[in-house]
Amino acid sequence: MQLASGRAPLFPPPMLITLAILLSTPLWVTHVGLYQYLALEIMIWILFAMGYNLLLGFTGLPSFGHGAFFGVGAYAFGLLQLRVWPNLWFDLLGAVLVATAVGALVALFISHRRGIYYALLTIAFGQVFWFVANKWHTVTGGEDGLLNIKRLPADFGFVSFSLASNDALFFFGLAVFAIVLFGLWRLIHSPLGRIFSAIKQNETRAAFVGYNVWLYKWLAFTLSTAVAGLAGALFAMAQQSAYPNVMSLHNSGFVVMMVLIGGGLVSFWGPLIGAVFFILARDLLGAYTETWLLWYGLIFMAMVLYKPEGVAGAWQAWRARVKPAPAPVAVPAGGAL
Repeated sequence: MQLASGRAPLFPPPMLITLAILLSTPLWVTHVGLYQYLALEIMIWILFAMGYNLLLGFTGLPSFGHGAFFGVGAYAFGLLQLRVWPNLWFDLLGAVLVATAVGALVALFISHRRGIYYALLTIAFGQVFWFVANKWHTVTGGEDGLLNIKRLPADFGFVSFSLASNDALFFFGLAVFAIVLFGLWRLIHSPLGRIFSAIKQNETRAAFVGYNVWLYKWLAFTLSTAVAGLAGALFAMAQQSAYPNVMSLHNSGFVVMMVLIGGGLVSFWGPLIGAVFFILARDLLGAYTETWLLWYGLIFMAMVLYKPEGVAGAWQAWRARVKPAPAPVAVPAGGAL
């Protein structure tokens, strides 16, 4: 959504509506047969998907091993808490920094590639991290994972808030989510965001006009992994544990499906739609059948085949059809435009 001046609004209506709906969930979520933890989980996955879309949707870089950085954030949060200092701010910031550093290191090796070779390298690195999480028992706990991760209080010095309940952790997560959502929105509408879009449209042309494509691809990947690490740390708090399966290839595939089915390739808000759709489909379809993923996969296939722009793309197409055509410009008799 753009203003008449061409500048993006500071607080677009979809952002305000999303935050208002999330803020109000304690008032109605149980009345529709759901539960507060589900709203917390949806919010964490939205955060993960929005960060991932910075890479796929806005820079055109397909990462199929992004769950590794979600997992690195979760494990880093748990290890810092259990072995270094059980302080919420230290552990949360440390988890983001570790995930960012790991992502920056991986990006050094893959940013000179593109297309299928880029995607295959992200899978390879993702599998390496998953294997390490499974086998390094003395650090990661192996297949048992890290247990006994606490929901540490949010201590502001003059006041401290307990995050032990799902409601309290939800509101804390919502504050973090709002800050990151605003930051991502401003980022994609900044000069840096326009460079990312230029790389997505044509890497060769972007390099020809003077942009250091390798550097900007490295930066996009690094920023995306930072958001993934933050989402992983919040997930570790919510689950009070960290398991290797969060780094698995199928978990990485979930976030790709969220972005694509929601329409992240054509809309900033696509990952939000896709994450909500995925988690609700998992819980609602899962209540009726253990093969819920089969049915979700069929829905995903149909969407990719018949509406590859996703839900957001379908909405944009519908709005374009119903939007009234502009009035014709009158031309004076004997004159010319």
